[in-house]
Amino acid sequence: MNNKLKIDLVEESQQNSFPKNQWFVVALSKELKDDFIARKVLNIPMILFRDPQGKVTALEDRCCHRGMPLSSGHLENGQIRCGYHGLLYNATGQCVEVPGQDKVPNKAKVKNYHVIEKQGLIWFWYSFEYETPNSEVPDYPYHEHEDYLYDGDVYHYDTPYQLIHDNLMDLSHLAYVHLKTIGGNAKIHMNAEMKVTQGDNQVVVKRHMLASDPPPTYSMAYPFQAKVDRWQEIDFRVSHIRIWTGAIDTGTDSLDNPERNGFNMRGFHAITPETENTCHYFWTMSTNPQHDRERIAKVVIEQTRLTFDEDKVVIEAQFKNLKQFEHKEMVGIHIDVGLVRARRIIADLI
Repeated sequence: MNNKLKIDLVEESQQNSFPKNQWFVVALSKELKDDFIARKVLNIPMILFRDPQGKVTALEDRCCHRGMPLSSGHLENGQIRCGYHGLLYNATGQCVEVPGQDKVPNKAKVKNYHVIEKQGLIWFWYSFEYETPNSEVPDYPYHEHEDYLYDGDVYHYDTPYQLIHDNLMDLSHLAYVHLKTIGGNAKIHMNAEMKVTQGDNQVVVKRHMLASDPPPTYSMAYPFQAKVDRWQEIDFRVSHIRIWTGAIDTGTDSLDNPERNGFNMRGFHAITPETENTCHYFWTMSTNPQHDRERIAKVVIEQTRLTFDEDKVVIEAQFKNLKQFEHKEMVGIHIDVGLVRARRIIADLI
């Protein structure tokens, strides 16, 4: 297979499109408590808040009167009041009050976007004309599974979103970037058995590392006896990536057994473009501690946060340098198979 990878940054900077007819994450549920969020996604400035019944709504971040951002205003009992002239909008985007006059103009309304909250995530249907979704909101059961505890956070990246896809589709970098957390022996990582399969807008990369030393995060979280058999299963979807990693004591089970026990980390990674060259990274980590569950889950999640801090430094430095050498071609190697296929899917959809 040809693993040649070329990223034309000039072309990307001029392009103003992303894969449409997709569900993208725009917020974590825990972000929306007592106030609104102003967030630009897919070149769309929007404001998210909860209506009086607690249901999430998303409106374009623009007052229809003089164009002031609604996010400059404030929330009043599940409605948003513009901070310029006080027009009040309900959760549908309809203006319901104009201070100083009795009649509200019929045209006084703003766009309401299709959002759904599910399993701690807030999804936005991004389409050609924002019509009714033609697919179900993705399901992620590990946010409500009795064996798992989870938490997560949001990062803002000054980099195109597909560079984060590239990073997640290639976990061989763990041994070099994440030595103090989830890394491990570099030689084992680079020579791991790897299988890549592809379906309908989906790429799955499976990597097995047998008889390896457990990395620091694993040893802190699970009572391994000695050597471990590790796995990394990366499941690319258009708007997010699911990564299942973990380990068992060497030889205690088959890594092809989908019900294998041991230490499990199930990462959810939703990378939503903000603009062509910036993005939001919504991540969660679900893990299955066998004892002292709350403490160990907290340790695993904090260790995960440290790894993402390390990734952020690397990816933003990479993009900065790519801009300096924007006409230089990148040479592909064996570990690039998954990320190249993922990029081709995105390109075909655009």
